[in-house]
Amino acid sequence: MKKNFLLLVFILTLGFNLRAELKLPAIFGDHMVLQQNQSDPVWGWDAPGTKITVSFAGQNYSTVAGADGKWSVKLAPVPANATPQTLTVTGSTQRELQDVLIGEVWLCSGQSNMEMGVGMVQDGAKEIAAANFPNIRLMMVPNLWRPQPEADMAGTWKICTPENIAAGGWSGFSAAGYFFGRELHRKLNVPVGLIDADWGGTRIESWTPPEGFAAVPALSSLNLAVQLGDPRSPAHKQKLEQFLGETEKWLTSARTALTDSALVPTMPAYPQELLPPHDLQNSTALYNGMIHPVQPFGIRGAIWYQGEANNGEGMLYTEKMKALVGGWRQLWGEGDFPFYFVQIAPFNYGNNPEQLSELWEGQTAAAKEIPNAGMAVINDIGNLQDIHPKNKQEVGRRLALLALAQTYGQKDVVSSGPTFQSLSIEGGTLRVRFDHADGGLASRDGQSLNWFEIIDADDGGFVKAEARIDGASVVLSSPTVRHPAAMRFAWHQLAEPNLMNGAGLPAGAFRAGNIPKRDWLGMHVPEVKSYQLVYDLDLAKLGTDIHWDVDNRSKIHAPFDRVAYSLELEAADGSTRAVYVSMDAFTDSLDKIGVPTVQSGAHFQQDVAQLNIFSNVKNLVTGTNLAGGNLEFWPNNYGPNNSAKVPNASSAAFDFGDEPSDPADGYGSMQVHNHDAEQTVFAVNHWREGQRADVGIGNAPDGNQDWTFAANAGSYKSKRLRIFVHCQ
Repeated sequence: MKKNFLLLVFILTLGFNLRAELKLPAIFGDHMVLQQNQSDPVWGWDAPGTKITVSFAGQNYSTVAGADGKWSVKLAPVPANATPQTLTVTGSTQRELQDVLIGEVWLCSGQSNMEMGVGMVQDGAKEIAAANFPNIRLMMVPNLWRPQPEADMAGTWKICTPENIAAGGWSGFSAAGYFFGRELHRKLNVPVGLIDADWGGTRIESWTPPEGFAAVPALSSLNLAVQLGDPRSPAHKQKLEQFLGETEKWLTSARTALTDSALVPTMPAYPQELLPPHDLQNSTALYNGMIHPVQPFGIRGAIWYQGEANNGEGMLYTEKMKALVGGWRQLWGEGDFPFYFVQIAPFNYGNNPEQLSELWEGQTAAAKEIPNAGMAVINDIGNLQDIHPKNKQEVGRRLALLALAQTYGQKDVVSSGPTFQSLSIEGGTLRVRFDHADGGLASRDGQSLNWFEIIDADDGGFVKAEARIDGASVVLSSPTVRHPAAMRFAWHQLAEPNLMNGAGLPAGAFRAGNIPKRDWLGMHVPEVKSYQLVYDLDLAKLGTDIHWDVDNRSKIHAPFDRVAYSLELEAADGSTRAVYVSMDAFTDSLDKIGVPTVQSGAHFQQDVAQLNIFSNVKNLVTGTNLAGGNLEFWPNNYGPNNSAKVPNASSAAFDFGDEPSDPADGYGSMQVHNHDAEQTVFAVNHWREGQRADVGIGNAPDGNQDWTFAANAGSYKSKRLRIFVHCQ
């Protein structure tokens, strides 16, 4: 019996020893590069209480695995060394990591333009064939998102060879990352380690840790959502406790209903906000799966190429970059390590040509406001037909210029193109002064400087400016602008401007000055002073339900004899198209002069008398006491048949003589016309579609005269509808 017992103890002990094994995360492996001149952490797992010894470059450190099996030590700083070293870790078992170099380590992250492999770039085959750099080492982090932070991943360090540079990923290792690292390797003559962690089409929020959101007040709603989805947070626990209490009450009432043969009340639904990240694009999902597993491996800094998936967010993107960079820096614990990023290239993203410019503005602000950051401008090497421009060699070089100048202190390196310094008004011209005009300002193609625009203080929108270089300044003027007030540069998604400095680096988009805010209505329509405002609506808020920004119906008690409509549309260039039209009252109900929804009960197809029209729209007939006015106000669908016999109208085209049809709650028309002039005065149709509603002044330049099916509301920078009455 005793012999059997001892045998059992021996077998159990042997089994434990077989299970107990030292484990290192995949970021530590043969062929890796450790960051020079820095206290690099080394960590892993083993059986709790196991003594761990780490030996490297004459250093020996010991520690003990904690209750959770985790252990870590920090190496003393060592200088760069291209001689292969061995890092030995001894615990329950022993690991020897061979061919370890000491040099510069950079994290390369972002979306598809960072993920784009060397095989996809211009001269890709030649670049792959020449990629024989034994002292550049490559780590590709597998694409993986997770609901909670992962402790490890499945990547391996590889020596930079033609075979390895072309393996995996999207046609190989990150091209932008590789060309960046290659330039550093050549200029610094030290080993370089590159960690490639990127995923095409992804948003910045997914790469951001919870700590990043928490530190940026402008992202409080995102921070709350992240906290609610984190089972470790107080917010999650409080909300879950509330749900459990409601569920327990339901269980009690359900059991009572069962006993009494009564109906069971509806069971409380699990709060969706308590779910952890459950999609690739959810906040923290990619941080959890791809960044957390490599923290806090010693790095010099990070490069970043992302923004396409967040286009449209303008200055909010600045705050999101602060969260990303601040969160990474906090968790790496190396202070404000360098963070260099690429301003995304010009490309046709759709209807709003200024949307990309506003994102560029947000990226520029991030470079200024985030400590130890820098931005590479690439508006001269993009491809307007390809969101993935192939000249990644120059992208990598420009990122390396930032690192060489700002991180490595190389004094003779120019790392930035011209950047805006100041603006002054000099009579009928504007003077724009630039920093980083190294070697003088110049035109890249030898042609006149392009993509400069100015706006007059009194009238009109932005117009093309004549731009003249004067030292480190550019002087702007236009024969149509007498009193310039503001300027903008490269303010269009297709802008490929030619301004550069003597080093050949381009200037990025910016704007400056005080863009005038003009009250067109007050300046040009005297009669409106005797009218009372009933409704005011920002048409960006159009939708199934109309919610007026101002609704003064309860304040107007006297009967009214006139109704007036004012529509102001600001185009992308800052110019305003405006119309004001008043007419004899066609109803005595204030409820029925607004947008003719089903709820309003408004339905009018009739003539209206004594039109007064004021407008700045070319060719629109203006004047007072005009005949020929008619309305097409209804919530219905409609067709082009002129069943109402409106003079001059067509029965074959959508114009001022259309025929309403079922359903009553259909497409919707709010149109004022002058059939004598065969013109639409203004139209607001299909309002339930919001930014795809039809909005216009005068006859539409193409398509249907009355703007039907234009779906153009989103093309305006701003759009405002006001409705007035003249009380008796």
